[in-house]
Amino acid sequence: MNTPLYLLFCATALAAVFTPGPAVMLALQNSTLYGWRRTALSSLGNISGLLVLISASAIGLGAILRASATLFLLLKICGAGYLIYLGIKQWRAGGAKLRHAKAAPETPPNAASLYREGLLLALSNPKAILFITALFPQFIVHDQPLMPQLVLLSLTFMSMSFSALMTYALAGHLVGGNLADTMQSARFRRATGGLFVAMGAGLLTLKAQ
Repeated sequence: MNTPLYLLFCATALAAVFTPGPAVMLALQNSTLYGWRRTALSSLGNISGLLVLISASAIGLGAILRASATLFLLLKICGAGYLIYLGIKQWRAGGAKLRHAKAAPETPPNAASLYREGLLLALSNPKAILFITALFPQFIVHDQPLMPQLVLLSLTFMSMSFSALMTYALAGHLVGGNLADTMQSARFRRATGGLFVAMGAGLLTLKAQ
């Protein structure tokens, strides 16, 4: 892969990972509630999910999704359902206080729960699958060995995704103290919950094209 092509991929990926979406909302939520360091766990889960999607894309899952309307519909429903579940969970917790920067969270989830939450969020998002399927082939040089190119693109995309999520997490942590009041906390949780539900509903309008 030549340098100009790789730099173009980096610019495209950078714009993609910093665009707010479900993973960004999860990072903001967790950093505000539990601190930005613990958000690294859900972010690691998210990029692990991206690795699975990239691997699936490499063996033709994207093509299968485009070819099978039934499979794509099932994946959309699963992804939408998980996002809506997260949104309802956030909304119902609207009365609890958010974590202040210097206070300990009341019931912090364990590392496995945070990691699993990020992993499932990535794996349940068909839009991410289609994006990766559409993005990567554009930057593959077909007369060069495939695997080194896929490894380079995958590591670049995953590192950028993790950096973007942690940037948002740090921002969420810095404003967490301003959201510690119960009323502010309720508005924040219900707003993020509503966004998760909206994203889930949005997945149902996504078309494989």
